[in-house]
Amino acid sequence: MKRTLTLLASVLLLAGSLSFADEAMLIDFTLLDQDCIQDENTGKNTQNKRTVMDFSVAAGATFTEDQKNLMKTSLALPEWEIDLNSSARNVTSIAESKVVAAPVKDSAKVPFAGKNVMGVRVIFPTIAANANAKIVPPFDIPAYEPLADADDNGVRQEPSDEQKASGKTLFEDGYGLVKNVGTVKSIAVTTMGMNYPHGLYVLLKDNDNIERRYFMGYLAFDGWKTLVWNNPQYITEIRQREIRVYPIYPRGLPFVKFCGFQVTRDAAHIGDNYIGYFKDVKIIYDKALLTSDRDIADEDLWGIITKKETARQYAEMQRFGNVQVNRYLEKEKMATEESFSDSLGDGASAQKNQGQAAN
Repeated sequence: MKRTLTLLASVLLLAGSLSFADEAMLIDFTLLDQDCIQDENTGKNTQNKRTVMDFSVAAGATFTEDQKNLMKTSLALPEWEIDLNSSARNVTSIAESKVVAAPVKDSAKVPFAGKNVMGVRVIFPTIAANANAKIVPPFDIPAYEPLADADDNGVRQEPSDEQKASGKTLFEDGYGLVKNVGTVKSIAVTTMGMNYPHGLYVLLKDNDNIERRYFMGYLAFDGWKTLVWNNPQYITEIRQREIRVYPIYPRGLPFVKFCGFQVTRDAAHIGDNYIGYFKDVKIIYDKALLTSDRDIADEDLWGIITKKETARQYAEMQRFGNVQVNRYLEKEKMATEESFSDSLGDGASAQKNQGQAAN
C-alpha cells in the first residue's frame, strides 16, 4: 500500500532562528479504554480500538483464523507491563506487579473525573537493595503506522481519503507519538502521589532509535500533581545556539515516542508495595520545521522510508508476535479447575478437606 508521508522541508534546523516552542500531548492514558475485541468468556472488551495491532504474522500455519484473531494487542491499560530489575525480581513481585485501568470518581475535582487513568502496582523488595521497575507499553510504538479505523474485532480498515489527507499517523494526538520535534524544552507528567519516597523517570525514544530517560522528581507527596522536567541545556538566546543542518530526505521528520516510566526505589527507603496513578505526559519542544508542506511527495516517489520502516516493524512484529503466540499457548495450557473432583460422594468433602489442610 502506498503511503503518503509528511517529510522535511529544505533545511532542518534543530535550533535555528526560525524555530519556536510548541506544546503537545505525548500520551493521554484516559484515551486508552478497552472498547473492542470481546472476551468470549466474560463478554467484556479487552483491547483499545485506536491502538490495536495484529501480531498473528508470527503464528504458524497450524493455528486457525479464530485463534489468530486472539493474537492481537493494543495500548489498553491492562496490556502494559512491569519490567523489574534483577534486585526486584521474585515470584511474588512478578505475579503481583501489574497495570490496571483505574476509574476516577465522578465527584473528583479534576478535569478528567469519571475517566480511567493508569493505575500501577509494583512490589519492591523489603531488603536493603536498590531496585527499579519500568512501566512499558506492550510493544514499541510505531512511528509510521498509517492512520486508519479498526472495527469491533480489531481488524484495521483501509485509510479514508480524509485520513490520508491529514498527514497524521496512527499513534499521534495523545497515543504515544509526537512528530516534528527539534529540541525538547520541557516534559510534564500528571500523576497522583501517595507519599512514596521513590523517584520517577520518563523514557523517550527519538527517530534515531536512541532511548533517553528524564528525571521528573520524587513521589513523596499526596494528591494530584504535575511534575516538570526543564531542559538544563536549553538555550533561549538564538545567537548562542548551535545550528545543525541535516539532509532532508530520507532521514524523515524528527519525532519522539513514549517508551514508559521508570520508578526507582533506594535501598534506604521503604520497600514492599508501590501504588501510583498517571494521567498523561506532555512535552514542550522546538519545532524542527515551521512548515512541512512539500511541492513534491518524496516518499511517494522513492519509497525509502516506507521500506525501512516496514522492515523494522516486521522485525518487531516477529519478535513480539512470537511472545504473543507463546502467551496464547501458555494460556490454553493453564489449569482451569479451582478444586478437586469429589471421590467420596459428598459434594462438600473435597472443599472441606482442602480448607482444613490450608489451616
